[in-house]
Amino acid sequence: MTDPNLAQLASAFGVLTEYWDWQGRHVEVADATLSAILVALGADVTDPAAALEERALAPWRRMLPPTVVTTQGVPAQVPVHVPDGAPVEAWVELEDAGGSRPLVQVDNWNEPREIDGVRVGEASFEIPADLPLGYHVLHARSGETSAAVRLAVTPAKLELPGRLGSRPGWGLAAQLYSVHSSGSWAIGDLTDLTDLSVWAATEHGADFVLVNPMHAVAPLAPMTPSPYLPVTRRFTNPMYLRPERVPEWLGLKRGVRKQFEEARDELAKVTKKSETVERDAGWDLKRAALEAVHAVTRTPGREASYRWFLAQNGRSLEDYARWCALAAEHGGDWRQWPTELQDPDSPAVAAFAAEHEWRVDFHRWLQWLTSEQLDEAQAAARRHGMALGVMHDLAVGVDSGGVDAWRLQRIYAQGFVVGAPPDAYSQTGQGWGQPPWRPDALAEAGYEPFREIVAGVLTHSGGVRMDHVAGLFRLWWVPEGEPATNGTYVRYDHEALVGILALEAHRAGAVVVGEDVGVVEPWTREYLAGRGILGTSILWFERDYGGDGRPLAPESWRELCLGSVTTHDLPPSLSYLAGDHVLLRERLGLLTRPAADELAETRAERELWLGVLRERGLLVAETEGEASDHEIVYALHRFLAQTPARLRALSLPDAVGDRRTQNQPGSVDEYPNWRVPLTDSSGKPVPLEKVFTSERAARLIAAVRGA
Repeated sequence: MTDPNLAQLASAFGVLTEYWDWQGRHVEVADATLSAILVALGADVTDPAAALEERALAPWRRMLPPTVVTTQGVPAQVPVHVPDGAPVEAWVELEDAGGSRPLVQVDNWNEPREIDGVRVGEASFEIPADLPLGYHVLHARSGETSAAVRLAVTPAKLELPGRLGSRPGWGLAAQLYSVHSSGSWAIGDLTDLTDLSVWAATEHGADFVLVNPMHAVAPLAPMTPSPYLPVTRRFTNPMYLRPERVPEWLGLKRGVRKQFEEARDELAKVTKKSETVERDAGWDLKRAALEAVHAVTRTPGREASYRWFLAQNGRSLEDYARWCALAAEHGGDWRQWPTELQDPDSPAVAAFAAEHEWRVDFHRWLQWLTSEQLDEAQAAARRHGMALGVMHDLAVGVDSGGVDAWRLQRIYAQGFVVGAPPDAYSQTGQGWGQPPWRPDALAEAGYEPFREIVAGVLTHSGGVRMDHVAGLFRLWWVPEGEPATNGTYVRYDHEALVGILALEAHRAGAVVVGEDVGVVEPWTREYLAGRGILGTSILWFERDYGGDGRPLAPESWRELCLGSVTTHDLPPSLSYLAGDHVLLRERLGLLTRPAADELAETRAERELWLGVLRERGLLVAETEGEASDHEIVYALHRFLAQTPARLRALSLPDAVGDRRTQNQPGSVDEYPNWRVPLTDSSGKPVPLEKVFTSERAARLIAAVRGA
């Protein structure tokens, strides 16, 4: 039984003391978990009653809230705390030298409070509903005391880009690293992305290509395979560069270029025979080539462009480049570095950077190149008719030992990782090895770290998929080293986070898709839809849960979503229909029920779907034996095309008949997660050139388009 005082304190900090699990069972969170989280949030749990009182007084100790986020068209008020009876004024300084607006004081009947021997009163000022969208500064002044905080005015609803028109849009979903072409250096790269986008747009009228997160990981071997465990979400993995597309490549001596090209061709032979993605071999060769290119003198125009890029990205880029240089010397976890290097602001870090300037500059320069090639990919996609172009995926967090956790130590909670409670597909729960944001520290920082990440990923895209969008509302915190079942949810200011997300997408003219599959509070889906954020609908999960549990009729699907048959956390459709995912989870020890029960449920689901597809005239065969799995997959995509989903995605593995899953949630090294190359149903590698001529791919594309 939870201590009542501790429960009250937890509630005040947005820490859930109980929840309902995926099987509908009520769970009370252990006091030890609550206490650990509260300590991480700065509460004194030795005296919960006193800590609760201090929590209530905290807003009165400051003149203004740490950050104010409002919705355009909706009147709002802001409290201002000053000595009781003292005169006070407030005004808004508009963004980009847009002038200022005085605020009108309105009635506030809250009684003054005694704070540290001073009687403090609270005044309220109305923030006009017609302020322009953007990031402004809210000022308050009383005598010689003043304060200024960020005021973000966000869109009430993010409208879909007009260029999508009224028709449903469609696109491909690809794990880019798993794709390779004749020009790749072992893995798919940004040139492959450009080619895939142009082909899909010109040959099949695609509106977007959705790719895995391309955030930077530690540039060390072995390279972290998971695109969802980056060292930073602000910058891009230079592994995706195509060296030959760098203008300075031609400045290399011909013999040097030939050596690298021959080595690339030899690597390609190895790649064709490998059952896993050759990240490390590809990056080792690519890094050597890029180091040679880095030494080539740039033209004055190119040099000016580089200096401009450095100025635009400022301290964030400098910290990233320094971390990469330090990691090469001391390893990829800053918590294991010498103490004097664990603070990015320390003189020791500055001295190291000065001593290793060439290496630091190399990592700055790589980000400039990735920015250029990302721009080229997006420009080519749009130029060839895509309504959106590239849609990037934004991971939910970062590696605890990485760049962001180092440079933003005060923003992240120490000693905890983000994860997920048990669900049907990961019945032991998940721990993702990523530190959670501290909600209070994020607000104190004006939400700038979050804004910077979103703005960065939208710089090169027409849309963004927010992985685990429920994390904008609440995150599952797990004490580091503990099983995922020992965690609980911590709430965030979702109105601020969703508002800033919508504001950045509005400015970029982009669409936002929230991955809202799994254990998600139903009201969050309604809230996101009201703000113009699309949801994610996976065919296997769309059921009439309020009725008989049958597959939801296509016309009953929600319109504001990205619909697909499968996703990267599920096996390709051929494998799903065969029940391969059950056998895999049994082998990895991830089931909490007998495999026979799971397989029986899978067979029943298959039979159910066969009946639905036949009822709707999408599968002509009279018996299951007459319908091959390939025909069933085709019929499932025709079913998807009958839904009102605003966007539809075809998984590239499904397009070529792949059977191996890219990721098995709940496993780490037990399965080659994120290391599976694109193959056909027989396991034979499928290079990008064969995708372009694949009759199967063309047929499934036609099905998704409704042609």
